[in-house]
Amino acid sequence: MGRETKEIEENRKTSHKMVVVGPHISIITLNVNRLNSPIKRHRVAGWIKEQDPTICCLQETNLSPKDKHRLRVKGWRTILQANNEQKKAGVTILISDKVDFKAKQIKKDKEGQYIMIKGTLHQEDITLINIYAPNTGPPKFVKQLVIELKEDINNNTIIVGDFNTPLTPMDRTSRQKINKEIIELNEKLDQMGLIDIYRTLHPKTAGYTFFSRANGTFSRIDHIWGNKANINKY
Repeated sequence: MGRETKEIEENRKTSHKMVVVGPHISIITLNVNRLNSPIKRHRVAGWIKEQDPTICCLQETNLSPKDKHRLRVKGWRTILQANNEQKKAGVTILISDKVDFKAKQIKKDKEGQYIMIKGTLHQEDITLINIYAPNTGPPKFVKQLVIELKEDINNNTIIVGDFNTPLTPMDRTSRQKINKEIIELNEKLDQMGLIDIYRTLHPKTAGYTFFSRANGTFSRIDHIWGNKANINKY
């Protein structure tokens, strides 16, 4: 098994999460750790088909704005992405052909760190934000981003992605105390009426999504957040 194959196998085991928004709508999120290899793109496409989600959110694609064709997956023709010209970071949202989706507004940055789409899905409003936080100062980045998008965040908002940081001591095996920046991020998310959906549904399950070979520790850095008012929808 080649290096790229091993990477996608590890990601499939640890980095993806699914949230069900309604009886026939599901969202999956995965840090793909570069999609430059044709073999890896093929394996990711196979994984998406196997999971068969309504919406698929990918992070760290490392593709350019001209590489949209490399993200094509049969059955998911709607592809919305934010990429960096230097092929760094990169986030993508794919939406299934099986649903009636209409985009009304799209916001994204030129660094490929986030994309936000507002639209309707089966005639219901939805706001979806896909984030790939940088390795340097990720809590501060996420906090500043949700502040900037405050006017767009409502009861129908779902935030997914790789925050590149655990948000509670339970989210890592080392059980280190969380720092001030993470505390401030959690407070801001709470003020905006957002909750960690995975932690709410699984209060006692660690559910790690990342393994650090350097430190020999597991952590949960991939997150799915939604509005408190609609927790019963997930």
